[in-house]
Amino acid sequence: MYKKLSLLLVLAVQLTFSQSKITGTITNENKEAVPFATIIMEGSTKGTYANEQGYFEFTNISSGHYNIQVSAVGYKSTVKSVLLKNDETIALSFNLISDSLLDEIELFGNRHKHPDKIEALTRLPLAPYEQIQSISIISEKVIEQQGNLSISDATKNVPGVYTFATYGNKRESMSSRGFRGIPILKNGVRVHSDFRGTGILTDMQGVDNIQVLKGAASITQGVATDLGSPGGVINIVTKTPKYYSGGNASLRIGSYGQARTTFDVYGPVLKTDNLAFRINGALERADGYRAGITSDRFYINPSLEWKLDEKTTLTLEMDYFDDSRTPDVGTVNLGENDVNAIYNLPYDRFLGFENDKSLTHNATYSVRFNHNLSDKLSLKAALYKSSLELDDKGASMGTVIEDGFGDPIYNQRNRGYSISTRNDDNSVLQIDLVGDNLQTGSILHTFQVGFDYRNTSFNTTSQSISNVDVIDVFNANTRILPGNLAFGPQAESGSASRALGVVAQDVITFNSWLKTFLGFRYSKTQTSTATETTESDAFNPLAGIILTPIENINVFASYTNSSYPRTGTRLDINGNPLGNERFDQFETGIKTNWLDSRLRFNFTFFKINNKDINLPVYDANWIATGYYEKGGNDERKGIEVELIGRVLNNLELIAGYSYIDAQYKEHSSYVYGSAPLNTPKHTYNAYANYKFKNNLEGLSLGAGIYFTGERPINDWSAGPVTHEGIVPNQKPFNVGAYTQVNLQAAYQFTTHWHLRFLLNNVFNEIGYNAYRTSYINQTDPRNFAGVLTYKF
Repeated sequence: MYKKLSLLLVLAVQLTFSQSKITGTITNENKEAVPFATIIMEGSTKGTYANEQGYFEFTNISSGHYNIQVSAVGYKSTVKSVLLKNDETIALSFNLISDSLLDEIELFGNRHKHPDKIEALTRLPLAPYEQIQSISIISEKVIEQQGNLSISDATKNVPGVYTFATYGNKRESMSSRGFRGIPILKNGVRVHSDFRGTGILTDMQGVDNIQVLKGAASITQGVATDLGSPGGVINIVTKTPKYYSGGNASLRIGSYGQARTTFDVYGPVLKTDNLAFRINGALERADGYRAGITSDRFYINPSLEWKLDEKTTLTLEMDYFDDSRTPDVGTVNLGENDVNAIYNLPYDRFLGFENDKSLTHNATYSVRFNHNLSDKLSLKAALYKSSLELDDKGASMGTVIEDGFGDPIYNQRNRGYSISTRNDDNSVLQIDLVGDNLQTGSILHTFQVGFDYRNTSFNTTSQSISNVDVIDVFNANTRILPGNLAFGPQAESGSASRALGVVAQDVITFNSWLKTFLGFRYSKTQTSTATETTESDAFNPLAGIILTPIENINVFASYTNSSYPRTGTRLDINGNPLGNERFDQFETGIKTNWLDSRLRFNFTFFKINNKDINLPVYDANWIATGYYEKGGNDERKGIEVELIGRVLNNLELIAGYSYIDAQYKEHSSYVYGSAPLNTPKHTYNAYANYKFKNNLEGLSLGAGIYFTGERPINDWSAGPVTHEGIVPNQKPFNVGAYTQVNLQAAYQFTTHWHLRFLLNNVFNEIGYNAYRTSYINQTDPRNFAGVLTYKF
């Protein structure tokens, strides 16, 4: 009896389970099986994994409606809906698309995603097209196609950005909108804290993109503590992990003994879908076009990203750079400061000593945390830190030798020697609450509220001797540095500063054609030197408007200002501090997107005035009185035009033009209407890359042309300023304009192998960059390189 009841019970239980089944196969875009993919039924706890052949199945499922989600490392997730009946078997087929093929990367990056880490500059979840400030993006794609190895190589594709000086080819100092040495950031943090903007070095191997925010950046980046801050900032963004496996290794052989190897490896850790890594590296040695010049460098860039859960991501990054090179003091001017007589120094002639050396060690670190509180609200936190060590030893060009009658012999110079060190430490803690398209009534808000705490410190030492020997630039000179040099006393300097800033911004969207930007920043800064500690605060507003009369066309106008506290403690005639200087900026223009966001065209007009300068007061004989007064008007205005993207599927373009009218106006030290040193009125750039199809598929050709207009080698003093080669009331000569033409050719042999040939400065046109009369360095002559790359 009990056996019969047990049998009936088992049959009854079995009948209560459905015999329905869902099976499936998973392949990629090449129709290859995707093994070990994750398959889940949304809204339930049911899940499984595909086998090695990409096959899966769910059995004994009740009838009903199901959403089947499939995901795999390196592929875009996809979902299919099914209606399952009793005793039914449904066979599904999933074709996954690789992450690397979701969107072809444009010259400005992924057209449907924000550039990586752009929020470190803007603090808002908006694309550059949607911002009210001029922002240019140069992607890894441009850097690779053009074979760029330096900051200036890459940023020559941005209108209005140009090299200020290289200080003996030791560093890269960039300028924009007539301001010298604009700040260079790496992943959002300063690398070099000196207000003079003497520049940095970095390696392009680890660069994902370069972001150039032009104009006053006081709202998001703090007060303008640098001479160049009102001109904008350059942010170098390093590469971050990917959740699919891949990478490449390359060998570059080029002119002047260049041998460079690089690698880039990325992917998930242990085939997980929530932990990924990436590591980049480069090793290079090279000689220079000038005899006696050598360089060696090492670069490493590891990073790790951890998706703690569906809403939380933690990213760790490090970037280490070690560079050793021979500085090149350059050439000399064979005439007065008002005559351009730059000597074309033969390449077999070197004016320095054989033991001249410039060493650079730079390390940057960052920890980024992102947590989505909801689909429209997120909390972002980041800690950035950078350290820089410099050790320079090298020759310097001194005064011109005079003959027995007191006449200058311009080809003969006193040669000096100096040694210096520098240590920089910079850090930023930044926390933001960000809202994206939150609705209040009929309007939308995209906003940011946050604060940042910044620490910067540096110290320097230097010793020099002005006259080691006398050289003749027309002849070969000894490169042996004499022993037992009688250096002067060691000079030391340094400072430390702390700054706390509170930032709030709100982008209000009223309808499809009207947006307004409102924001402010309050900053409090404390700076300490060996002799004093000063404190200052500043309030900087932001206001702007965007009109969209036609889809994909944004007309914008904005006002921002920057406070400059560095000279705020200067005293007036009554002994009272004058307070911060201020830069006011007005900017307006048009930003457009075309061809499904593949092509961007931007036009910008800007005007920046410093009418609140703390100027020194001089008597009738140009003798400083020791006190200062408010006044003056230094003005920069101009236009910038930019076109970047693809006009055809196989034709990519970059074009830009900049006109800069920079003038000292009502200034007590410089001639009215004169331009700041190294400021060209005109620059333009154009680049095209064409990919062949059909019979020549795999071949691409590129060409670029880059023009830098003439610019004054020095400031034009009205009488009181006499330092660093400035002759009072003597108009400085203009460094000549120059045009550089580059060519590239690339061929992809197979899926894995790729060869690129680079020919730079095709017509061997020589230009010069100069820092006053201390350094006059020429641009590189014609050179070539071949790059063989293996991708996996």
